[in-house]
Parts: sequence; structure tokens; C-alpha cells
Amino acid sequence: MPAVESVLGPIDADDLGQTLMHEHVFVLDQEIESNYPGRWDEEERMADARQKLQDVASRGVRTIVDLTVLGLGRNVPRVVEVAKQVDVQILAATGLYTYDDVPMFFRFRGPGKLVDGPELLTEFFVRDITEGIGDTGVKAAILKCATDRSGVTEGVDRVLRAVARTHLETGVPISTHTHALTERGLEQQAIFREEGVDLTRVVIGHSGDTTDLVYLRKLMDAGSYIGMDRFGLDLMLPFEDRVATVASLCAEGYADRIVLSHDAACFTHNFDVEVKRELLPRWRFTHLHDEVLPALLERGTTQQQIDQMLIHNPRTILSTK
Repeated sequence: MPAVESVLGPIDADDLGQTLMHEHVFVLDQEIESNYPGRWDEEERMADARQKLQDVASRGVRTIVDLTVLGLGRNVPRVVEVAKQVDVQILAATGLYTYDDVPMFFRFRGPGKLVDGPELLTEFFVRDITEGIGDTGVKAAILKCATDRSGVTEGVDRVLRAVARTHLETGVPISTHTHALTERGLEQQAIFREEGVDLTRVVIGHSGDTTDLVYLRKLMDAGSYIGMDRFGLDLMLPFEDRVATVASLCAEGYADRIVLSHDAACFTHNFDVEVKRELLPRWRFTHLHDEVLPALLERGTTQQQIDQMLIHNPRTILSTK
């Protein structure tokens, strides 16, 4: 099988094993922490991350895909240090996370902008994949972009097309953030299709935030995988609804188009630790194995289908060029 890039170097795709396709190690706002410190303790947070990753490794997970990109505080050296000390393989991503406009650095640079020139987004993403991120030597294994409730703004359109063009140049797959209730995945597919992307190389993320089977079938029938990847975010959609939706789609024969995950993080600046623990007690890397998979089996999903979603689909997505 082809090699897949991890933060500690290339690994054989057959060694990916059970893979959580949409997670985060650290989601940080370094500007806030630099100016208003106190929420980040390096020693405590690194130890906590090691423990959480070892916990999920003990459940049988071999690999997590860390979809932390620009806009989410990506810090690859820190992730590398954690990866050296745990039994989980971590894959890094490149891309840009925004719901509306690009950061100021890019706003006036690029084709047709005040400083006319090549698209730096594409240049940066390609460099992350082919040369490595910063001076780490770590090569990104997947691309990430986002479309939320506000839809395809000018900035979002620019990011989606840069991601699509990077995919066409490098062959790495695409994983997205979407707002499922407004069916943003269909807009993403339309843009990717315009750019010539094979939609079978795309994971439409956060699809598990809806129970609308018609919408989800449209995404999969067009070729894409769907990320049922927010298990534990019960405030957005209850546990029972998330489980029932996956079980129904598996019963219809769609297990070969689904991947599973949590969109959780060892630490996120978006919530204070105590608040997150109180409001979202099941939003953790082990929730899938401790509670979701047993519930799926009770509803008739087979172990073969679970293996398809956790092992075979991720391996196909990540290893196909």
C-alpha cells in the first residue's frame, strides 16, 4: 500500500488501523494567550494530551487525523512532541478555517487583488504537502476547508478553490467543515466539481449534525464520503439521533461512504476546561468506542460495517492518489 504522511514520518496505509478522521490535538488562539494569558499551561496540557491519546489507543484506535489548520492555531512542533510519547499515529492537515473572509495577510494579495500575483493560499498548501510545514519537515496528509451558515462568501469561495487546486496538484484528499442544517455540503460539492475534483476524494464533514437522510444520500450518491464526526456534541444533536442516523444509513447500504469521529480536542481555547466538561461530558475521544459503537450494534449495524467506517474507508481516502 502507498505511504501516508504522519507527523513522525511516512507510514504504510495498511498500518493506519482504526482511524478517527476528524479530531484535533490542540485548538489554540495564540494571540489571545499572548495578550491575556492564563488558560494555557504547557506542562499540564501536554500531560493531559498524552493521557487522552493513550486512552483512545487503549480502545483500539491506531490513528487520528488532526484537522487543525490556519485559523485554528496549528502548532505542529507541539503535536510532534506529543506524538513521540503516545501509541497513536497523528496525521497533520493543511488548509484554512474561516466562515467568511480570509485573514488580512491574504486579503490584498493574490490574483486581481491590490498586490496582484499568484494565489498564496495554493502556494502555501502545496508547500505544506510537498516540502513540509514550516521548518518541521512534517508533511500534511489532508486538506481542510470550511463553509458554515453564512454560506459561500467571497473569502470562502477563494479557500475552497485553493483547496481544490491543491488537491489536483498533490493528490491528497479533502475534508471539510459544513453547516449541515443549511446543506452547505452541496455547495462545496458544486465548487469542487467545477474545479475538476473527483468527489470520491472528499469527506463532507459534520454531516452527523442532521437527521435529514435525503440530504445525506445526495452527498453520498454524488460520490463523497460523509463525516459523522461530532459524536459527543450532544448540544447540537442528541446522542440517540446521531446513532439512529448512522444505523439507518448502514441499513440502507451506505457504510462504505461514512467515516466516524468526534471533532474533539485534547484542549480547545473555545471552551474553558470546566465548562466543556460540564456541558459536554461525552465530547471526548473515547466516546465512540465506549458508547456509540455498542449502541450501533444494538440497532443492527454489523461489526463488518463498523470496520468499514473505521478502518477500510479511512485507508482508502488517505492512501488513494
